[in-house]
Amino acid sequence: MSEPAHLFSPLQLRGITLRNRIVVSPMCQYSSDDGFANDWHLVHLGSRAVGGAALVFTEAAAVLPEGRISPQDLGIWKDEQVEMLARIFHFIAAQRAVPGMQLAHAGRKASTSAPWKGGKPLGKHEGGWSPIFGPSPLPFAHGYQTPRELDATSIARVREAFAQAAQRAHAAGAKVIEIHAAHGYLLHSFLSPLTNQRGDQYGGSFENRTRLLCETVAGVRQVWPEEYPLFVRISATDWMEDGWTGDDSVALARELYSLGVDLIDCSTGGIVPNARVPVGPGYQVPFAGRIRREAGVASGAVGMITAPEQADQIIRSGQADVVLLARELLRHPYWPLNAARSLRQRIEAPSQYGRAFE
Repeated sequence: MSEPAHLFSPLQLRGITLRNRIVVSPMCQYSSDDGFANDWHLVHLGSRAVGGAALVFTEAAAVLPEGRISPQDLGIWKDEQVEMLARIFHFIAAQRAVPGMQLAHAGRKASTSAPWKGGKPLGKHEGGWSPIFGPSPLPFAHGYQTPRELDATSIARVREAFAQAAQRAHAAGAKVIEIHAAHGYLLHSFLSPLTNQRGDQYGGSFENRTRLLCETVAGVRQVWPEEYPLFVRISATDWMEDGWTGDDSVALARELYSLGVDLIDCSTGGIVPNARVPVGPGYQVPFAGRIRREAGVASGAVGMITAPEQADQIIRSGQADVVLLARELLRHPYWPLNAARSLRQRIEAPSQYGRAFE
């Protein structure tokens, strides 16, 4: 019998092997011009690969220009955006990390400023855009634009945009992609009954509300190479009465697994601004554990995972297959190398840095 997995065990997903269970979570940098990656992204992502993470995700990359959160979001909606991404992914791979890309559409939370500029809705005179889109004409909060309800033609355009973005990610050298269906963005807003009030085949029942995500996954899986993994990030609960629930997430995970999804990245919340979220260390981990256990699909845990011992215990106890770190890796890009030393596990540091981690 093989030994139980731990934080520095390899993980096989289709034809890709992660050398450990540490993943750089997608983190918006709000540093692009017209969706193009640049030297900031090279250094930001590259330094985390140097630091020993097994899988390095870009921030959410918009599949359509109107699907950006802010004017400074990364994009993957046109072929010209591939060249710089290819340079970045080549560097990541040279550090023995796997390059990944998150594909996203902001939906009704689009056209806002960067967080350090207030994160507020932008008008056209401020560099924003209109219309923005959602399942129903319900604004995210006071002062936000009322989204235009997507019609059948627009829904088909979104599905096709995700598939084309996956093809561009492949051309750039990505080996894992993640579809963003969390945090109140477009695909999540179709899932949640709080934001989806449609009366057609994309609204109402659980089957109808999950239809767009399932169709998007099927379209992406059709063009994404069979040997490469496909992740989906979900908000496993809305933290609101009458919203999306953990039970819904388990049922969705089973369906996504049948469509070729390899791992469910389990975040929570984001659908409405007034949810009461019980934030604390590891507060979202139980959702990853439940999905892994009840849906029979690999899961990722995210959210206030900071200590090596904490991350290791999540893996050892079978609550998740990977941990995704965000803010902790902003503070400490070389966290994986330090964690290995703390846990007395072996991980190969770059030769240039090896003497610091002996």
